[in-house]
Amino acid sequence: MKRMKYLKLIGILLLFSAKLKAQTDAINIIQRPIEFNQERIDLSLDYMRTHYGIVQKTPTINPLMIVLHYTEVGTLEHNIRYFNNTYLNGRKNLSRESALNVSSQFIIDRDGSIYQLMPPTQFARHTIGLNYCAIGIENIGGSKQPLTEAQAEANAKLIRYLTKKYAIQYLIGHSEYCEFRNSSLWKEKNPNYFTEKYDPGAGFMQKVRTKIRDLHLKSAP
Repeated sequence: MKRMKYLKLIGILLLFSAKLKAQTDAINIIQRPIEFNQERIDLSLDYMRTHYGIVQKTPTINPLMIVLHYTEVGTLEHNIRYFNNTYLNGRKNLSRESALNVSSQFIIDRDGSIYQLMPPTQFARHTIGLNYCAIGIENIGGSKQPLTEAQAEANAKLIRYLTKKYAIQYLIGHSEYCEFRNSSLWKEKNPNYFTEKYDPGAGFMQKVRTKIRDLHLKSAP
């Protein structure tokens, strides 16, 4: 009799633990799609063809990698409005290579709220040489406004969510993308097209990696 009660109690505890884990793992993604008109489609296809030698009818990717960024300046709304533009404004070092505006698939506000700007398999210009296989996650903040613990937690949740949907093998910060320049994953055809990056910072990457260590994602080729 005591054994039955004990087993029943264990069963209840396991069920409670499973429900608690499901609640903890639950993710709320707010949809804020940016404009992806025919001009942006054409510019994306041209970018893929010119920079990667990839010829497709639609600007889609097969995600193998997640790249974390920070915006450096501006609020959530400011950055979403900026990404919504089809054409790049200023930034001569980038506009020489393509008129296509920069963007990312996701952006995370300082309170940890996650916003999706386009499907994860839609092409976005955010990391030279790797856009064709990389999902970008922008974070509101920068060198003068350090990223928050809520953002680290949200990034970890989003990474877990994406690794369940796609064959993600790599997680890197934007500052780490140079590690891939001499690898088979690097497809940039212009050897002089490269910009030094510092985001989102080694400390933030360490925080996020600690939270998803069990996923065994690689940081280098």
